[in-house]
Parts: sequence; structure tokens; C-alpha cells
Amino acid sequence: MITYLTTRRASRPGLWWGIAAALALLDQGLKFTIEHLYELGSSVAVSSFFNIVHARNTGASFSFLADAGGWQRYFFVVIALTVALTLIAVLRRERPWSEALGYCLVLGGAVGNLIDRSVRGFVVDYLDFHYQGWHWPAFNAADIAIVGGVSLLLISSVKSPAPLSKR
Repeated sequence: MITYLTTRRASRPGLWWGIAAALALLDQGLKFTIEHLYELGSSVAVSSFFNIVHARNTGASFSFLADAGGWQRYFFVVIALTVALTLIAVLRRERPWSEALGYCLVLGGAVGNLIDRSVRGFVVDYLDFHYQGWHWPAFNAADIAIVGGVSLLLISSVKSPAPLSKR
């Protein structure tokens, strides 16, 4: 299956942009729902290892720079916007299907969190996994898309690495 995904070529940028937009909209819909159904700071146990929470993150992954005083919002907006514009351009070119899907997932996640930072000033997180008192930092659907996309790109690069250029 991986071989098929890494060798099949995809050149339909509209499809990839559409999937990325759908992911960003799904992410925003989930965040909107969390904000309207749950009080900030609330936690609802779903299972012995998973809670739905309503958290705000002004930083990046693992709340990196969350307490930096506010400038980080604009810094992360610029980074996300740069990544999004770059990936929009990257997806215009034909590339292996798995690579295009990886870029598409990263784009959708980046746009989802970009909207949060631009509109809300923070990212809404709501997925909380825990084990014996240890909690993984809360995250959201956009984060899942980004991690999934990067993972797919890493797998694709190992399965079919780019050819070395001859000089």
C-alpha cells in the first residue's frame, strides 16, 4: 500500500486545496463547539484515559512561548501564513500522492490554527489524553492533521527518497 501511495502521482491542486480547506473548517467547527458547550478550563471525562477539555494556548506546541507577553501571537501568525502560502505553491506541482496528501494535511492544520491565532489570539485545544496522573498537553484536530501530514511526509521520504542530483 505504501509503495502505491509513494509512486502514484497527483497533480490536481484544487483537490488538495479543497481537502485542506475542509480540514481547517472541520477544525474550526470543533473549536466553535467546544467554546460554546464547555466553560474555559472545564474537563469532561470520556474514558479512563481521555477527557474533553476547553483550554487556550497562546504558545505553540507544548505551550512553547505561551507566557512570552503577547508578541508570540504575531510571530506564530507570520510563521503559519508563510507555511500556508508555501504549501499552496508546493501543491501546484505534480508529486507523489502520499507527499501531496502530507502537504495537504499540514496545510489544513496550519490554516486551522492560523485562523485561531488571527481571530481569537490563541488556539483552542480540547483533546486531553492521560495515564496515571500524567497528561499529554491538550491539542486539537489541526494539530492531528499537522502531525499526521509530517509523519506521512517522513514515511514517504524513507520509502522513496528524492534522487540525488548529478553534478
